[in-house]
Formats: sequence, structure tokens, C-alpha cells
Amino acid sequence: MTAISPGSPGTSRRSRTARRRAGRATAVAAVCTGLALVLAACGGAQEDPDAGTNGVGKLTPAKIRKKTLAAAGSAGSVHVSGKLVSGRSTYELDMQLAQNGGKGTVSTKDTTFSLLRIDRSLWVKADADFWAHQKGSSPSKSDTAAAAKLDGKYVKVPYEDRTYRQFSGFTEKEPLLDTLLTLHGSLSRGAHGSLDGTRTIRVAAARGNGGTLDVSLEGEPYPLRLQRAGGAGVVTFEDWGEHIELERPDDDKVVDYGESLGSGN
Repeated sequence: MTAISPGSPGTSRRSRTARRRAGRATAVAAVCTGLALVLAACGGAQEDPDAGTNGVGKLTPAKIRKKTLAAAGSAGSVHVSGKLVSGRSTYELDMQLAQNGGKGTVSTKDTTFSLLRIDRSLWVKADADFWAHQKGSSPSKSDTAAAAKLDGKYVKVPYEDRTYRQFSGFTEKEPLLDTLLTLHGSLSRGAHGSLDGTRTIRVAAARGNGGTLDVSLEGEPYPLRLQRAGGAGVVTFEDWGEHIELERPDDDKVVDYGESLGSGN
């Protein structure tokens, strides 16, 4: 067998082939490395749940709650709806609340009534059965007859009457929100999610046993949904800052008893 010297043509061809293979390998490695970096960058943007948000999802639970309450307080209006359980009573709310009043309906197991408040003027509209039972569970014939005249009418509630506070509380934005947005227990930051297409962050109290609050990650950090502690209802908050038209009812639809509804002061 003839030996091939290092300087022979065969060695040169093998050397060139090896260099080409090494070059291709280096190029492929560079492409793969670059592609990996691109994919990593893209994947990181998709995996960051706070990317493109208002940033409150990165805050501590206490700071999220603080910003949420501030946003709710500065908004001129809100639509509140949902269920509240208080003791043995369950209420279904559907209220539009503004700074100078509110309107909507409140339902219980036995009845539904409508409320309208503009500044200090408050009206309640309900059926005859609602009014007949305002003085007790067993209305007299005279109570029933009087209630029939109020069926479907807007009854103006005097500001001095004790029932004014009972009804007006459903129409007052700040006090109602203060009550509804209360969480009981130490706060923790929960999972990111979405509600009706809006990205959210959840704040939980006492690991959820004290209630949970879903906060918007888009625009202002408004509260969007509250799940009350102990299964005491779920309330949603919508249409923050949108205009609410509050108009006085026509005179022919109003019953005004003057200073008292006859239920005592």
C-alpha cells in the first residue's frame, strides 16, 4: 500500500471537506442559537401576565386594594348588580349610582321595588302588596285599600321619615361601595384571570374565606367583581364613569304624603 504524505492531494481534499462540514455545523448552530433567543424573547412576553397592563398586578395586595378603592371613589358613577345575603335576608341589586343619586331595583324573596333618588329627593315604586305589608305581616282591610292606590306609583319618601335611611342606602354610591368592598382578614394576591374579556388580578382575604375581589388590569384599576365572605353573595361592578340620567318622575305618577309616610319618625 502506498503511503499518502501529509502534503498529498488526498489529504488536501479531506481537509477541505472537513472544513466545509465544520463551517456548516457552525452556521447551523448560530441559526439555532439565534432562533432560540427569538423564541425565548417571544415566549417571555406571552408568559408575563402583567405585560401591557396598568401594572397593579405587580403590587402588594394592600397597595392593589388601596389603588382600587381610590379609583372607585374618584369615578363619577357605577352600575352595581348581584346578590347580597344579610342574616336571613337575600337581596338582588341592580342599581346605577351617581354622585348626586341613583336608580334601580331591589328584590327580596317576597317583593321587588324600584328606587330613584336625586340629591335629597327619594321615590319608591312598588306594587300594592309591598305597601300593604309595610306596617306588618298581616295588613288590615284599610291598609290593603290604601296600598291599592299606591300600586305602580312613585311614593316620595320624606327626608325626615325613618324609612328614608332604609331605602336611600341602596342609592348612595360611597356608603354602598364602602360596605360592599370590605374584605375581612389578611390580604394575599391571587391569580390573574379575565372577566368579560377584561384582564384581572384577584385579591383574597383570609385565603378567600374573607372574600375575594377581582380588579381590572386595563385602564383604571376598578373593582369588577366581589365574592363576599361565607357565600354571602357575588356583586359585579360595571360601566365605571359612564353618564347616568336621573330624571324626576312625572307629577301624575307621584304620591307625596308630605312630612311622613305614616310609619313614624
